[in-house]
Amino acid sequence: MTHHHMITTALLLALALPAAAQPVAAPLVGTEEVKSEDRVETWKGKSIMVFTPHPDDDTFSMGGTLARLAENGNKITIVIYTNDDKGSRDLEMTSERLARIRRAEEEEACRLLGIAKENIVWLGYEDGNLEYADPQRLRGEVARLIKIHRPDAVFCPDSGTKWDQWHKTDHRMAARLTKDAFIGAEWHLYYPQHLLDEGLKPYSVPVAYYFYSQEPNYEIDIKDKIDLKGQAAAAHVSQFEPSLDKYTPEMPALVLQKIKEGFLEANKSGEGYVERFRREEHP
Repeated sequence: MTHHHMITTALLLALALPAAAQPVAAPLVGTEEVKSEDRVETWKGKSIMVFTPHPDDDTFSMGGTLARLAENGNKITIVIYTNDDKGSRDLEMTSERLARIRRAEEEEACRLLGIAKENIVWLGYEDGNLEYADPQRLRGEVARLIKIHRPDAVFCPDSGTKWDQWHKTDHRMAARLTKDAFIGAEWHLYYPQHLLDEGLKPYSVPVAYYFYSQEPNYEIDIKDKIDLKGQAAAAHVSQFEPSLDKYTPEMPALVLQKIKEGFLEANKSGEGYVERFRREEHP
C-alpha cells in the first residue's frame, strides 16, 4: 500500500501515520460453519494464491495466516498488483528507487513468514494507477495466473457482497479485478488464447477468503504467530516513520516496539489474536 495504512486507528496514531477507513479486523457479522478438515489452520500441501494491491497488504492483513500456511507445507504464491512506487514524503526519493526498496522489503517480510522470493509475482503496475490500467487485459493476466497455479484457495481484498465495499483506489481495483478474474479463468472463451497458445485449461476457484473485509465470517487463530507478524510488518521500513518522511533503512527501536504493539492491538480478540476474512465458496 501507499502512505495510507489499512490498520487500526490505534496503530496509526501510535506511528503518527494518516488514518484510513478500514481496520484489519472488523467484527464478525456471522460465523461460517466449516468442517475441521477444511479449515485453513489444518491445510497441508495445498496451493494458495494471494492477490495483494501493494507489497505490504499481504503482511498487514494476513501475515499470521501466511506464516501458518507456510509452516504447514502449503505452496503459497503472492501476486502483487503494483510496485508501490509513490508513497513517500521524502522529496529526494524517486519512484524507481522506492519501487526497489519496496520490493526488497516485501521479499524480506515474506522470508520471515516462510515464503521464498521466487514465489512472488510482480505485475508491476504503478502505485495509485491501477484503475487506469486496461481492465480486460489485467483481468486476463490474473485469470492466466489462476489457470497456471490452479489454487485450492485464493485470498484477496473484499469487494463486498450486498453493496460495494469502500476501498482506496488500488485496493478497490484489486478487489474487483481479482474476483472478476475468477470468471475469466473458469470460462475459456473469455481468453481463448490461453488454451490455444499455452494449453492452459479453464479452472474454477473453489473457495475465496477476502481480507480487509467489513463483513467477515471466518477467523483464524494466530496467537502463536502474532509476534512473527509484527516482525514481518516491521520489515516494511519505508512505510513507517521516520523513513516515510526521510528514508533510512534503519528502524528506531521505539518505532519497532510501537509497530509490534500496534499489531497486537489490531488483531486482539478476547484473550487471543485473530485474522478475519469473508469466506465464500464458489460453485
